Order: sequence, then structure tokens, then C-alpha cells
Amino acid sequence: MLRLIACCLVLLIPAIPAGAESDARPVDHFTLQEAADFSKQVERELADQGAYIALVFRSGRPREDLPDGVRYTHGAFWVYGPVTEADGSQGYGYAVYNLYHGQGDPTRSHLVQDWPLDFMRGDAVGQVGIIIPTAEMQIRLLDVLASDQYDHLHQADYSLFSNPADLRYQNSAEFMLDVVAAAAWLTDTRRRIKVNIGAYFAPTLLHINWWDRLTGQWFDPRLRLDDQRDGPIRIASFASISDFMLTFDLADESLELTAQHRQ
Repeated sequence: MLRLIACCLVLLIPAIPAGAESDARPVDHFTLQEAADFSKQVERELADQGAYIALVFRSGRPREDLPDGVRYTHGAFWVYGPVTEADGSQGYGYAVYNLYHGQGDPTRSHLVQDWPLDFMRGDAVGQVGIIIPTAEMQIRLLDVLASDQYDHLHQADYSLFSNPADLRYQNSAEFMLDVVAAAAWLTDTRRRIKVNIGAYFAPTLLHINWWDRLTGQWFDPRLRLDDQRDGPIRIASFASISDFMLTFDLADESLELTAQHRQ
């Protein structure tokens, strides 16, 4: 039943500082103990909320390095279920399901399951965004993750600025939105999902000048914009996914949690 994903939204064009945030290598902005403590803090919060599955977002870049409207660079599903400890014993806890781009070819992504500590070692700000789906949506999401739909919804062609209403590319936030859409509309037909997203989802808008749009891919091959129309760049983000799920009664709550060592 533990099937899930996340990818990354990192910005790397000359006018917008950024970093490689969608691979699996830890960033280590905080000590290992701080990351471990924060991951346990998030797990306790999810348990207190009764969440068998939640959408969790963190930022691998300082907030001042991110464009307006973006607070987090990576999101993943945290799923509660049976886990095998390092000593081989069985217990229960949260597993994290991510979408990462490849290190050999950063324009291709793959699905990876890791753990709360792995997720939190990429945090640079000591804060996460959390979306708690409704009880019905949790059941639907778990059904999607436990089925072949999960893999079917993955588009391996990767873009940092993926347009959520277009089929061509994906990043972690868009993949999460696609999984939510599949659960909400009871379909794994990607073309239908994209039509519905275009009609009902209000994306986060990024205003980038024409020169950066033209030259961005020279500096980072992941910055593919041919799925974007003229005008603002359209992306999925913590804020826009949260607004979508709350507006259509797919989520009970959206919150931000600050690490205790940062309070």
C-alpha cells in the first residue's frame, strides 16, 4: 500500500539563483541530529492529524533565493504503514515516495521510495508545508498508490518549470497533482486529467523576463519551457495544490510546520 512519489521544483536560470534539488543526494544545511529530530516532529504531527497519507513539501534553497509565489522546492507523499527496521524487525511508520531526476541524465526522472530522514536532509529552511487530505481522499490516494496507476501516471521527461496542464513534462509537484487528480476523478487517463487540471486548477504564476526564458536551458538542461504558453510561467506548487484541494473539499487542512530547533 506504500506507493508514492515526489519530485522537485528547483530554479536555475541566470536571474533566479537555484540548486540541484530534485536528486536524492542530501544537502545537509542542518546537522544530522537536527534533520532526524525534525523528521520525527513531522511524523508526530501527521500521526496527531490521523494521516495515513499526506503531502509534505520542503525547500532545498533559502527562501530569498526563490521567486515570488514559491516557498518550497520539493514535495513527496508520506505514507503510514508497515516498515522494516535496520535490524530486520517489523514496525509501523512513514515511508516517503519521491520523484527524482537522474544524475546521469537530469532531463529524465524516476520514482524512489526513501524515509523521513532522507527527505529532511534536503531541507534548507527548517520548515515544511503539509496538506492533510480528507478521510475519503486518503483512501482513494492509497488505492492509487497500491495499483498500477501510480507508475502509469509517471511521465519520465523532466522539467523544473513543468506546466501542470500539459502532458509533455513532469516534476515532483506536478506528479503529486496528477496523483491527486487521478484519485479525485477516478481516472488514470493522463489526457483527461490534464484537461480537467486546465479547467479547474489555478496554477502558481512565475513572471520571468524574455531573456531568461530564452537562455535558461543553456545553463540547465532541465529548464525546458516548450510546454509553456506566452505570458507567466505556470507551475504546480504547495500553495496552488493546497488551494485546489481545499477549494474542492479534497483536503481537511493545510499548514506549515517549523522545526523546533528553529523556533
